Amino acid sequence: MSTSSVLSFADAVDQFSSPRGYLAAATMGLPPRTTLEALRADLERWDAAACDPSGYDLTVANTRAHYARLVGIDPSRVAIGSQTSAQAAVIAAAVPAGAEVLCVEGDFSSIVYPFLQRGDIRVRSVPLEALADSIGDETWLVTFSLVQSSTGALADSPAIIEAAARHGALTFCDLTQAAGVLPVDATRYDITVCHAYKWLCAPRGVSFLTLLSETQEFVTATQAGWYAGDDPWTSCYGPEIHLANDARRYDVSPAWQAWVGAEQSIGMFAGLDIPTVWEHAAGLGDQLSAALDIPEFHKAIVTWDDPDGRALARLAAAGIRASGRAGRVRVAFHLWNTEEDVRAVVDALAR
Repeated sequence: MSTSSVLSFADAVDQFSSPRGYLAAATMGLPPRTTLEALRADLERWDAAACDPSGYDLTVANTRAHYARLVGIDPSRVAIGSQTSAQAAVIAAAVPAGAEVLCVEGDFSSIVYPFLQRGDIRVRSVPLEALADSIGDETWLVTFSLVQSSTGALADSPAIIEAAARHGALTFCDLTQAAGVLPVDATRYDITVCHAYKWLCAPRGVSFLTLLSETQEFVTATQAGWYAGDDPWTSCYGPEIHLANDARRYDVSPAWQAWVGAEQSIGMFAGLDIPTVWEHAAGLGDQLSAALDIPEFHKAIVTWDDPDGRALARLAAAGIRASGRAGRVRVAFHLWNTEEDVRAVVDALAR
């Protein structure tokens, strides 16, 4: 499959060989068949001494373009990385001393801890449902996950964006639990980050940072290396290094093999109708919620209290891969899951 191909929903599902009972996309995605083929071929070229590091530049460029298409932003606004926490640290370094950063209570640590390391700024945390109303004139940055990792709850983005604009605050949104399953428009936020190893089914070590052009004006490329240069292969030695003018100045050098796989995975999702993926996944979430008498919120991640881990153990004993987070069972539905998986969860818990 070409990375620029457009797949039907059914053809995309066929890319996954053993998906039954796998309800852990929120933890780690499954690799499409074309991703595995590309990785194996690259390893064989490496073994045959046929790899040239500069040859991976096109792979990175293609993957950047696929991701940009997926989240609706120009590729020049996309920087590549390997971890969202490292990219969030670049944003944390840009916060003016004394400024307030508003976070969500219980949000994923990668977009919270980098700010907490700044002893000269104020970090305030509030419940997700209170985030928009908590933004004030003193707020410089609002940071939140579009989909909460621990519960699957969706942030009220329109309200948050409106409140931030009214008070002159910037928005920093983590798309890691959204991109690939939920329709996303990165241009709505001043800054976004996303790791691709979950819903985008890429190898671990592939992440993205997007910044609107006006946001770039005050964010210093604190992790700049040779790959952040306007021409990376002439930026290998300092001090005369010229950073790229666009978001590539925030690039870090890619882990080549991971990007070989990511090109295929993200290219596939960029060619899918994501609203169809969301309706499928969230629809299965609604079915499970109804069967377990859990309030339905139309989301792909369904969680419920499991403080002693018994429910998670029952699922594991039945061959169902789920996860436990913050004293709760977390079941995640993706495009490969079916009503059969819903019934399997219900049956396992009934036993």
